[in-house]
Amino acid sequence: MGEAKRRQLASQKQAQEAMVVDTPGGRIHVQWDHEASATPNAQLTFFAEFLAATGVYETWVNSCPLNYTSPNAPTKKDVLGTWLLGILAGHNRYAHITALRSDAVSPQVLGMNKIISEDALRRALTRLSAQQSQDWLCPQLMASVQAALGTGWILDIDTTIKPLYGKQAGAQVSYNPHKPGRPSHALHTYWVANMRLVLDVVVSPGKEHSAGKARPGLMHVLGQLSPEQRPKLVRGDCGFGNEPFIAELEACNQPYLFKLKQTTGVKKLVTRQFARDDWSTPTPSDQGWSAVEDTLKLSGWDKARRVIVLRRALKADLALSRKAKSSGERTQLGEQIELLMPDQDVQAWEYAVLVTNSAYPLAAFGQLYRDRADCENGFDELKNQWGWGGFTTQDIERCQSSARAVALVYNWWSWYCRAAKPGARMEAITSRALLLAGVGRAVKHAGQTMLYLTPMHAAKDKLLGLIANVHAALSHVKEVAEQLHRADRWTVFLDYVISKITRPLPPWGAPNQLATGI
Repeated sequence: MGEAKRRQLASQKQAQEAMVVDTPGGRIHVQWDHEASATPNAQLTFFAEFLAATGVYETWVNSCPLNYTSPNAPTKKDVLGTWLLGILAGHNRYAHITALRSDAVSPQVLGMNKIISEDALRRALTRLSAQQSQDWLCPQLMASVQAALGTGWILDIDTTIKPLYGKQAGAQVSYNPHKPGRPSHALHTYWVANMRLVLDVVVSPGKEHSAGKARPGLMHVLGQLSPEQRPKLVRGDCGFGNEPFIAELEACNQPYLFKLKQTTGVKKLVTRQFARDDWSTPTPSDQGWSAVEDTLKLSGWDKARRVIVLRRALKADLALSRKAKSSGERTQLGEQIELLMPDQDVQAWEYAVLVTNSAYPLAAFGQLYRDRADCENGFDELKNQWGWGGFTTQDIERCQSSARAVALVYNWWSWYCRAAKPGARMEAITSRALLLAGVGRAVKHAGQTMLYLTPMHAAKDKLLGLIANVHAALSHVKEVAEQLHRADRWTVFLDYVISKITRPLPPWGAPNQLATGI
């Protein structure tokens, strides 16, 4: 190689390692450092302490049925640790995992050898059959909410639609409210109400979005619970208020609360009820809703059931129109529209009809059903802030595994945030930036690792208090575990957090609404 060529290569190498950059703020000297161990998510260290102290991560890894025999294959902890890091980072595509591979600190924090590639992770998940995945992840999901099931809780059931953009298995054109005509999967989800914890999620082809397809998953969840752990109510919208669904819950003595569709029989009931003079008087907490109750036997039902009719007067500016009845003069002029303006003689109402077999008093049902809307916020968070809108593969089995894995990490993160801030719920869009992100540089010396952490959030003073709350919870777990060696560390942690957030029962005795966000 000639001298000129050597000088050119040396100059290029020097330019790569040290650069002078002129910016609006002045001249900046840039030095590349390819050897330093750094991470953009340095506060993962505190979350990793939570995983280690409670034992949930170790249990999740050890119970995984993945098995490799090749000496060149990644370890099980490398596969699951990469999966966990991708979900925690808010990724929704396997390709995004490439952005994590330069992180030299996070693998050490989680006890991994390395972060594997996106292809290696996808191939690893193909080694799990649908039954293996279910037998592994379903008990983990149930364990993640176990301690909350003794608090008097409500099970919310609902379905969300995941649009698809390829030729995946189960991609069928059916009900899709946001992208009509787009193939989709249907995710039937079972929630611990108001805590926004996922009991289970079942991924089904797009045409299997009806309540009948959600019923087997619900009965599977209820079958795993002891009588003391059963929910006080199973709650859902009008799609679930049908005879097969209701009859199966009644057969196992499970209380329920569903909204009814506005069928002909329901409309006749409403017409009769509006003439009654014993409607309840709305209190300030009822938001203007009054109620009456009756029994109803629809044509498809095998018996009469208790129904609650709710109504509220509309006060907004509106006008009602209807076709005028034909008369001599109007017939000559053609079809006429009669306009009704709300005044002393015309009152507009909104109403809903609920069916239930529970014994709660009439005054409780308005608020009980309004609380169901909170599960829509959970869907929004999981699809837009976590990975439920992505991690899509050609086969539906890996989509199912990813949905359950995302739900599990979501549950862990929810408990972690509750330990940090017991008085309020924190969504991922704010909690990740506050409790996960931070520049960290690791320095190893004399067999020890020192992590220099620089928080990047403006509320860093608040951050220190939240981390102190988490440390107090984990210190309690370690103290109990030291005294009682057989104690379940995860249960001890959940009991500690629940003791900080449990709210008193309402005077009418409805289920304890944990974590209302107040």
